[in-house]
Amino acid sequence: MRTRTSLALGAAVTALALSAAGPASAADGTVLTTGGAGGTAVAPGDVLSASLAGGTSATLYSSSTGTSGISCTSSTFVAEVIDNPAAPGTATESVTNHTFDSASCTSNVVGVLGVTRITVDNLPYTTAVTSDGTVTITPADGSSIQTTVVLRTLLGSINCVYRAPSLSGTADNADNSIAFTNQQFTKFSGSSLCFSNGYFTAKYAPVVDTTQDGSPAVFVN
Repeated sequence: MRTRTSLALGAAVTALALSAAGPASAADGTVLTTGGAGGTAVAPGDVLSASLAGGTSATLYSSSTGTSGISCTSSTFVAEVIDNPAAPGTATESVTNHTFDSASCTSNVVGVLGVTRITVDNLPYTTAVTSDGTVTITPADGSSIQTTVVLRTLLGSINCVYRAPSLSGTADNADNSIAFTNQQFTKFSGSSLCFSNGYFTAKYAPVVDTTQDGSPAVFVN
């Protein structure tokens, strides 16, 4: 009887120890992983990349509810992982390159014949990714997130420069995406054909770790 009681007590203690160890083990995982949620940690220095999700476009519209402006079907960003702490937490990255293929861009603004070039200026930008999927992009101190759009118009070529203090997006493990919706830019310079505000919307997926073999998708934990 005493033996059974001792065994039962031992089993209970072991079960309690295992249940206590479970959350601690989960907390040992990092914010960014590959191979699935809670998978292999993404190492600082790894390079992440993503293009527009299939069948989607990146748009810069003159209003948050309108459809007048610029649309591109090809865009890619590249970022280096700076810090990837234990989850829950905030991982940081440095966006070193963000491109738009002008050949894939069109404009339906009256008086605009086409898009010559879209350039993302003032790189690199700092990106913070939190465990709840919030993505925040900020420029260097004293700078701004800036995009220069060169348009072909009936009056010749014009430059439209837009700025924003920061951008906010959302990461989703369902398709390993980062999405931005109606992120507001304000015209810094340009002719009257440059709309005064630009609202940026885009979805990039999948985000992959190009440093690791096979470029596996990246998950947020």
